[in-house]
Order: sequence, then structure tokens, then C-alpha cells
Amino acid sequence: MKTLTLNSLVPMASPAVSPDSSSSDNLSPDELELLAKLEEQNRLLEADSKSLRSVNGSRRNSSGSLVSSSSASSNLSHLEEDTWILWGRLINEWEEVRKKKEKLLRELIRKGIPHHFRGIAWQLLCNATDMPVKNQYSELLKMTSPCEKLIRRDIARTYPEHEFFKGQDSLGQEVLFNVMKAYSLVDREVGYCQGSAFIVGLLLMQMPEEEAFCVFVRLMQEYRLRELFKPSMAELGICIYQFEYLIQDQLPELHVHFRSQSFHTSMYASSWFLTIFLTTFSLPLATRIFDIFMYEGLEIVFRIGMAMLQFNQTELMQLDMEGMSQHFQKVIPQQFDGCPDKLVLKAYQVKYNAKKMKKLEKEYTTIKNKEMEEQIEIKRLRTENRLLKQRIETLEKGQVTRAQEAEENYVIKRELAVAKQQFSTTSEKLEQAQSTIQELQELRCDHRHKEEVVMQLKMEVEQSRLREAESLTALKEMQDKVLEMEKRSNALPDENNIARLQEELNGLKLRESEAVTSMKEMHQQVKNLDEHWQCHLSRTGVRWKDSPRKNAANELHNELMTVRFSEAQAQAELRELRHKVLELETQNQVNSNLLNRTELACSSLQDKLQYITAQNKGLQTQLSEIRRKQAEVDCKNKEEVMAVRFREADSIAAIAELRQRIAELEIQREEGRIQGQLNNSDSNQIIRELKDQIAELKTEVK
Repeated sequence: MKTLTLNSLVPMASPAVSPDSSSSDNLSPDELELLAKLEEQNRLLEADSKSLRSVNGSRRNSSGSLVSSSSASSNLSHLEEDTWILWGRLINEWEEVRKKKEKLLRELIRKGIPHHFRGIAWQLLCNATDMPVKNQYSELLKMTSPCEKLIRRDIARTYPEHEFFKGQDSLGQEVLFNVMKAYSLVDREVGYCQGSAFIVGLLLMQMPEEEAFCVFVRLMQEYRLRELFKPSMAELGICIYQFEYLIQDQLPELHVHFRSQSFHTSMYASSWFLTIFLTTFSLPLATRIFDIFMYEGLEIVFRIGMAMLQFNQTELMQLDMEGMSQHFQKVIPQQFDGCPDKLVLKAYQVKYNAKKMKKLEKEYTTIKNKEMEEQIEIKRLRTENRLLKQRIETLEKGQVTRAQEAEENYVIKRELAVAKQQFSTTSEKLEQAQSTIQELQELRCDHRHKEEVVMQLKMEVEQSRLREAESLTALKEMQDKVLEMEKRSNALPDENNIARLQEELNGLKLRESEAVTSMKEMHQQVKNLDEHWQCHLSRTGVRWKDSPRKNAANELHNELMTVRFSEAQAQAELRELRHKVLELETQNQVNSNLLNRTELACSSLQDKLQYITAQNKGLQTQLSEIRRKQAEVDCKNKEEVMAVRFREADSIAAIAELRQRIAELEIQREEGRIQGQLNNSDSNQIIRELKDQIAELKTEVK
């Protein structure tokens, strides 16, 4: 076999993934010959594999099948040997190949990196060979991570069927735990996220744990994986948004079907971006996709995902949401195990515009920023609404207090009406007493009637005493009410009414002292009447022994004392009623003042509420006006920018035309075609004028 040099590196691409035609134009005849030889061997290998399958179906032409089998084995061994030599040269001269043979390297990677070269190739592809973090790895393992429990819990679920990770406390699980723990200490913002363990596990299948740690750090930093695994997962939202646009643009019918079944993109595509299909396909196919990911980044995830949907569009259109979920979980993972080239070819037929994807990323970021602003505005409005509700509840409580005070005022007014009625009845009784006195004066000769009058007077004296006790009780109640009113007045926050309340309190105290004085006078009168009554009783005991004249005088004296006693009794009752009326009027006045103050406070709070509501409406109007003006300014700015760009494009076109004209004039001057039309000085003058115009246009563009 002929020895391959660096310039003879060619891709072993089958028709499934062929190199660009521009790269084959630069190849030497030897390289073209080797390329043709490799493609011919691939075709023979595919044909022989078909003949082998036909042998298993029937036993006809068995001798021909054996020859084909032996030729296939020979061709396969030659192909593997060429591949090993090719990748060995490539790894040894990596930097030069990366710079000069980039297209060939891309095609080789798309075809698949050989297993024995994959570990070093991945390190070279992501520039993870000499990283400073590698020296910190041993120290990181000695530290304690807050994510250790989560990592231990998920390790058993990472490649559970693979021999390297099977069994608790196996070597694979231990090194996987070490790498995940070390990274959680290096990047504390991300820490540990489910799904990253599958990527680390694949790296550990190809290289030692320190190199796997360095490659994983580089993937997180340079391949957008860190943004995917952040707690917010904002990058995952961007990827889902971009992938959904690709479906809507290239598979509109499938997109409508997904929407009608409420089958969201995140329900089936999230794991594709988080694990790079490591949990979707079998390990050989997922590893080949990961080869391309190491070179091209997340673009291959979009391409493979779209290719899978194109292959399965017909089946998915006939399924409901549950059926589609089962199809993604059970049918698609085994669909491409026997034909990975078919999937890769279909993936690179997908239309993928990097500029459009950048634009979609900006659109998604703008949408999320607007949503965040709207959420902040909603929170602010909810807070204001809650404060207004609290104020309304406070006002409602104030109205309840006002209603209670109005009810108390009504009760007091009713008691005052009852007292006035009692006063009128007492006045009538007083008139009746006066008429009774007149009748007694007329009937003074009747002894029995006098005795009845005496008994009635005794009863009236007892009733007056009872009324006195009742008046004392009412006085105490009024004192208690005065104390309560003083407490209420002290509890009121309005400092302007304190002087008025103090004046009312002083007036109440003066009236109380007058009532006490009148009560003492009434007590003294009752006492005097009692003494006179005792004297009268002592005299009546011996009146039958005296002469008739003395007896008559005594009787007249007794009648006079009785009349005086009745008159004092009536006056005492009259004073008591007046005192009670005065107390009720005072209490009514105090309650009216309190009610007025409460109404003033309530009206002021309502005015404040109306003012705050009006102010809030004004602020909202100003905010909407400011937003409208901002939108107008943005539109004007965009129009001005577009106008400037149009002028710039016109100027550039004019410059190009002038330059072309200058070139034509120079050519004509050199060839002597304008001799006889323009002399040399005229042509120079025209060229200078055109150059001046170009300079002026350039200044305008700047």
C-alpha cells in the first residue's frame, strides 16, 4: 500500500456525505485516484453486504456468495487500514490540517471518527489539551460539593445497561461522580443539572477522567451547554423557539397538527438539546452525532431533529398526542440503527440559515424581556390594588362605626322622648296633686279621709326615696358615660377638637355639680319635712285632750304641713326630671359632635381616595402617552435609518458607476480611442472631476 502524506488526506465519503466540489478541484491526480479507490471499495462493501443477506435468505449461488464474502472482508480490511493511516497522519499534524484542509476534515468527521482516535480527536477539536483547570482537578476532589447527594442519586440512572457503569460503586460510577463533583465546584452557578451526566459518561468511555473533565469544561464554556444547564434554562428556551420556527417554515402541516393536538416542542425536543441525542438513539449513532457536534456545535442537533421529523411526518400526522409521544419514545430510537448515513445525509439537506437563527434568538430575547416588564408591571398594579383594598376596608370599618354611633344616637333620642313624656305625665300628676290639695282643704273635716291622705303621703315619701335611689343610680351611669366619652375623645386623632371636648367636659362637670347640689337641697328638704312630720305625729297623739279650738288649729296646721310636704315632693320630682332632661340633652349634643367629627373624617378619607384614584388615572394616561410617543420616536428613528441606508446605497452605486466611467476613460486614453474627440488634457480634466465627485460621495456616506 502506498504511503499517505498530509497533502494526500482525502475523506472516505460515500455518496451519502460527499465533500464539496470546490475541494476536489484542488486535489492532485494521486489524491483523486485514491478518492475514487475508496469510493469504489465502499460501493463493493455495500453490494457484498447485500449479497450476504441474500445468502441467508436462500442457498442458491452459494459459491458466488463465499467469493463475495471473502472479497468484502479483504476490501474492509484495506479500508480500515487506510482509515487508520489517514487519521494517524491527521492527529500528528493537526494544526496544519485544521488550517489548510478544513473542508476535508469536516467531511471526515461527518463520516465518523474511528473509535481509537476519538478521545484525542475530541480533545483537539475543542482545544482542551492544555487547560489550567486540569491541575486543579485533584484538589477539587478533596473538597465537598453541595450537589453530592443529587449526583449520587442520578449516577445509577446514567447508562444503566453499559458494562462500564453497571453495578453500584463500579469504576465507571466512581469516576463519573468525581468529574461531576469537580465541575459543580468550578462552576457554582450551574452546579449540577440532570442530563449533563450522560455527556460526561460518554467522554469517560473515550478518555481518562482528568481529560474528560477538561473537555466537559470546554464544552460548557464554548458550546452553549453552560447556558443550557443554568437554573433558568434560558438558552433551552431559545433553542426550542428556533426549532419550532424551523418546523413551521419547512413542515407547516406537521406544525399545524402539533398545535391542534397541543403537542408542544419542548415535550419531545428538550432532551435532544440537553443530551445531544445520547438518551434518544443507540450509543453508536449518538456517538457519531456527537463527533459532528464537537466540530459544528448545536447546529447538528437542529439538522438531525428536522431530519427525523421529515422521515416520520406521515406517521405522526395520523397519531394523537399520546400516540406521538409513544412514537418518539419507542419507534424513532431504533429507526436509524442500520442506516446512520441516511439520517446524516437527510440532516444536511435541511435548510439552516445561521443569520436567521441569530435573528430568532434576538426576537426571543425581546419577547422574554417584554414579558418580564409586563410581569413587573402586573406585580406593581397588584400591590397598588392590595393597598387600595386595605384603604377601602378601613373606610368600610369607619362607616360601620358611624352606623353604630348613629344607632346609639337614635337610642338616646328615644330615651329623651320617653323622658319628655314622663315629664309631661309628672306635670299632670303635679296638677292633680294641687287639685287634690284643694280637695283636701275642702274635706279637712273628714278624719278618715285625713288618715288616708296621711297613708298616701307616707307612700309618696317612700316613692320619693326610691326615686332618689334611682336618680343616684342614673347619676352614676351618667358619670360612667362621661368617662367613656372622655376616653373616646382622647382616642380621637383630631387634635383640633380637643379644646372643644375639654369645654364640653367642663360643662358636664358643672352640670354634675349643680345636680349634686340640687340633690343635697332636696335631701335637706325631705329631712325637714320628715322632722315636721314627726312633730305632727307627736301632736296628733294628744290632740283629743286639748280644747276644740286648739284641735281645729292643729288640724289646719297639719293640713298646711301636708300641703307643704306635697309641694316639696312635687318640686323635688320636677327638679329630678329637669336634671334628667338636661343630662339627656348634654349626651345628645356630645354624640352629635362625635357624629359630625366622624362624618368629617369619613368625607376627608373619601376625598383622599378620589384624589388618589384620579392621580392614578392621570399617571396611567401619562404612561400610555409616553409609550405612544416612544413608539413614534422609534418609528421615526427606523425611518431615518432606512432613509440613510437608502442614501448610502445610492451613493455607493453612484461611486461604482463613476469608478467604472473613470476606468473606461483611462482605458480609452491608453488605447488612443478618443484621439480626435478629446485631447489628453480634456480626458485628465474629466477624470479629475469624476474623482472629485467620488470623494464628495464618500464624505456624504461618512
